[in-house]
Amino acid sequence: MHTAPFLEVQQATIEIGEVCVARDLNWAIQGHEFWGVLGQNGVGKTTLLKTLAGLHPLTQGRVKLHGQDMPEIPRRTIATSLGMLTQETRYAFDATCEQTVLVGRHPHLKPWMKEQASDYELAHRALDWLGLADLKHRSCMNLSGGESRRLALATLLVQDPQVMLLDEPTNHLDPANQVSVLNVVGQHIRTQGKAGVMALHEINLATCYCTHCLMLFGDGDWLAGPTDQLLNTDNLSRLYGCAMRLVDDGEHQVFAVAG
Repeated sequence: MHTAPFLEVQQATIEIGEVCVARDLNWAIQGHEFWGVLGQNGVGKTTLLKTLAGLHPLTQGRVKLHGQDMPEIPRRTIATSLGMLTQETRYAFDATCEQTVLVGRHPHLKPWMKEQASDYELAHRALDWLGLADLKHRSCMNLSGGESRRLALATLLVQDPQVMLLDEPTNHLDPANQVSVLNVVGQHIRTQGKAGVMALHEINLATCYCTHCLMLFGDGDWLAGPTDQLLNTDNLSRLYGCAMRLVDDGEHQVFAVAG
């Protein structure tokens, strides 16, 4: 029995202003896959994620969620299956961290329905995963940039979507927190059969965490496939417009600017 991909892009052209992000893009995202979206600044990584979320119109083509055309699906229904972490985290209203992460449960609640004990349990678990358990009563307005970023990701995890769209999730995070955050996301994808699409600049985080990559070269050109096949010095030098080299110390392999 054929099962539709979680998220699928068919014969799509994506544009913003004068920039062609991708032309004739055919791309399927399945459960257990963690995709990294790589490309230079301004190439349209954020626009691509917004298109996948149904928030930016296609020039042509289709985006399907579980086999159904995205425009045909009510937004609340989309939010039960797909969630997005935006590039910047801003909170407009004062609330505790606990109250903030509970917002992630709203798509799953009927109108006027209050959160149940199970919702609070999931919220506390997510705060713990992201190292924020001790801050659950603190105002979301009184957090550092890194804490705010982790709180936003905790809210997404409480939403519990099957597809997670992550726009530079490691923004404002030190290396230790980058690793801890991606460990949490990666574990959800591996153990719960979820799918992730992450726009990022750190090539070596992609090599560590992403099963697949989509490379956006500009002018609509793209490549998609398994990370270990796509990430090499030739493709990365073309992608970033500068010479890249592979550094291998016998235990680890990392990519670096050749200078």
